Amino acid sequence: MQFKNTLFNDPIYGFITIETELILQLINHRYFQRLRRIFQMGLSNLVYPGAHHTRFEHAIGAMHVMQMAIRSIKQKGINISDEENEAMQIAILLHDIGHGPFSHASEKVLLKGISHEIISLEVFKKLNQDFNGKLDLAIKIFTNKYKRKFMYQLVSGQIDVDRLDYLKRDSFFTGVTEGSINTDRIIAMMSVENENLVFEKKGLYSIEKFLLARRLMYWQVYLHKTSLVAELVLIKIFKRFRSLVLEKKEIITTSHILYHLIHANSNVHMTDSVLTQYLSLEDSDILHLLKNWINHKDNVLSTLSKQIIYRDLPKIKIQNKPFDNQVILQKVNLLKDRDIKEDVHDYFIFSGSISNQTYVSDHSQILLKSKSGKLKSLTETIDYFDISQFSKPIYRYYLCYPK
Repeated sequence: MQFKNTLFNDPIYGFITIETELILQLINHRYFQRLRRIFQMGLSNLVYPGAHHTRFEHAIGAMHVMQMAIRSIKQKGINISDEENEAMQIAILLHDIGHGPFSHASEKVLLKGISHEIISLEVFKKLNQDFNGKLDLAIKIFTNKYKRKFMYQLVSGQIDVDRLDYLKRDSFFTGVTEGSINTDRIIAMMSVENENLVFEKKGLYSIEKFLLARRLMYWQVYLHKTSLVAELVLIKIFKRFRSLVLEKKEIITTSHILYHLIHANSNVHMTDSVLTQYLSLEDSDILHLLKNWINHKDNVLSTLSKQIIYRDLPKIKIQNKPFDNQVILQKVNLLKDRDIKEDVHDYFIFSGSISNQTYVSDHSQILLKSKSGKLKSLTETIDYFDISQFSKPIYRYYLCYPK
């Protein structure tokens, strides 16, 4: 019986086609369906009210962009088998499947030291067992172990289909037009040389716009000071609860949704039970905890939870150089006047740094192909564009303190 294509109606691209039965089965799997309940942009909806789109939508959209890229590359005479086609789509479809609730906030505390990329690979392997090894090739592409390197570069590279979707999608849902990019043009310029992804030189201006859009979106949206302080407070909340549990000031049983994760931080390897527990957590679970913790007997946990739920966040200052210790001390002295104990000061006053690097010039360079077939890196091609401003990390320093 021939597989009947399934369609998703997407606000960005219109109708998206699911091309194979295996891909549809993966989308219908409970691990993937969970992404419907994980916000793509974490707590950014506290700043941009429309940013309620999910990891599910992004993953489907990125798969669609991969379909477009495959068609464009095949039109240039590059052979891609049906098996490779399906595996490339699966690799990008599942690239974010390891994200936890509110993404990076939970990643930094609940599974300390284990990135969502590592978790995604573990989930990939579990799904491969469920599907009797049918994801073997997709895993090779996802881990950059397949001989055709351009396939990995489309999943994770300087200009990959992940970025092409999330910039366009996040720009749409936040209303920040600076993130809008010409995805069709960039994809049309894609080609392959010596199994590496390259771009026709006439697509240079669209690539410049992509780099600029990515830089602006990071400073204006992804690292917006209100989104940043909300995420930092959420991290502090997780740390406080874990501290209370480990100090025996809070008793949680195995039935508590954070039990395995609180006790997993001392483990070097992630066990199946910890992974299963992690994959059961969604944004709504964390919000439910925060609502309950508003009335918690611990004043720190209660106060921090109120800050998120009531959107009554601390003040945050961001500048180009680290904050002077004297400035931080002045803020700490204000806490003493409020009778806040010294051993919990760092939950209310804290500083650190953020960084953004738009283009990593020494790794996976963007290669441009001239009409004569000569390849040059982007940095060699642009003589009027200060690429150093995009390739060097830019640091900003923050200080958070009570109003």
